[in-house]
Amino acid sequence: MAKKRPGINTICTHVGEIEDTQFKGAVSPIYPSSSYAFMDVDVKRYPRYFNTPNQEFLAKKIAALEHAEAAMIFGSGMAAISTTLLAFLKAGDHVVVQKDIYGGTRNLIEEHFDNYNIEYTFTEGLAISHFEKALKENTKMIYIETPSNPLLKLVDMFGISKLAKSNNIMTAIDNTFASPVIQNPVDFGIDIVIHSATKYFGGHSDICAGAVATTQANIDTIWSMAKNLGGSLSDYTVWLLERSMKTLGVRFKAQQRNARKLANFLSGHEAIKKVYYPGLDHHPSHEIALAQMRGFGAMMSFDLDDHIDARAFMNALKMIKPSMSLAGIESTVILPAETSHALLTAEERQSQGIGDNLIRFSAGIESRRDLETDIEQALVAVAKANV
Repeated sequence: MAKKRPGINTICTHVGEIEDTQFKGAVSPIYPSSSYAFMDVDVKRYPRYFNTPNQEFLAKKIAALEHAEAAMIFGSGMAAISTTLLAFLKAGDHVVVQKDIYGGTRNLIEEHFDNYNIEYTFTEGLAISHFEKALKENTKMIYIETPSNPLLKLVDMFGISKLAKSNNIMTAIDNTFASPVIQNPVDFGIDIVIHSATKYFGGHSDICAGAVATTQANIDTIWSMAKNLGGSLSDYTVWLLERSMKTLGVRFKAQQRNARKLANFLSGHEAIKKVYYPGLDHHPSHEIALAQMRGFGAMMSFDLDDHIDARAFMNALKMIKPSMSLAGIESTVILPAETSHALLTAEERQSQGIGDNLIRFSAGIESRRDLETDIEQALVAVAKANV
């Protein structure tokens, strides 16, 4: 009989803990040393080698959450993404990239891959046929992000995996928006799972980190690149991240409950043109969400009516914070055109459906009614100002 995997809250709480053998403390001790013994030791530890005690043990928690063999922790989500891509792609290789991805990832590819003679193709759409059409003889990787930032578009992970395996191509996914609480890409055949750990893993808007989970063999390849690029994380931050991840399951589920109810509230509001949330029946990827996710997440976006000034709306909010990042316990909003996708041209944003009145909303753990009240009063305040 196969060993039963612990529940997600058990993994969050206990897997990857460091036992305090000296004082029997309830939490993992911090090992902040940047210099370790090298003689007569099994492991030569060094922070840039990603193998200090706190780094090593937290990686076990992340791997367990993503149903993967191994994991690594980085100084940021972009450090995790760039290191992974450069570890597996070399001059003359080609990568197929989902059209709708995080603006920082797209900027990395468009600004720097030509310098490394790495070819890339952004898909025309998100159907499997669009990815198949983009394949070349030298394609080595398919890179996806589902749900996507900021419009919550979904890609069929099993379909991507099947296409890739039939062509001997590696797959990688940015799983930040879903988190392992509701989505495990490895179970659908995806090879590499990447996170901006700044987001749901950290969850309190006070940590910047990244993570990769995959097979041990793939981690060895990524490590060979990572130790030279130097994107390691301070052990103080690693310790804080482990502490934060203990509540990942309960935080995310509370945020998700708020998001689903708020999506319905916004969908029926006369001042909102459109709501992008996979849990809504009319969302174009709703059926895919039902097939590959155990929930619909805590992120959404919505278009304000054209007559509403988006900046004025955000300034009128009293509790919800206009803030650069996402996934904290507090609800936040941003304008993707000015933040996450500001590095794209206006034409590129338009082609992805990212307009100047698009608001990305990250649901927190506050009372849902208080969030609705804050949104409503802000919309009323803007309407009055326009009279």
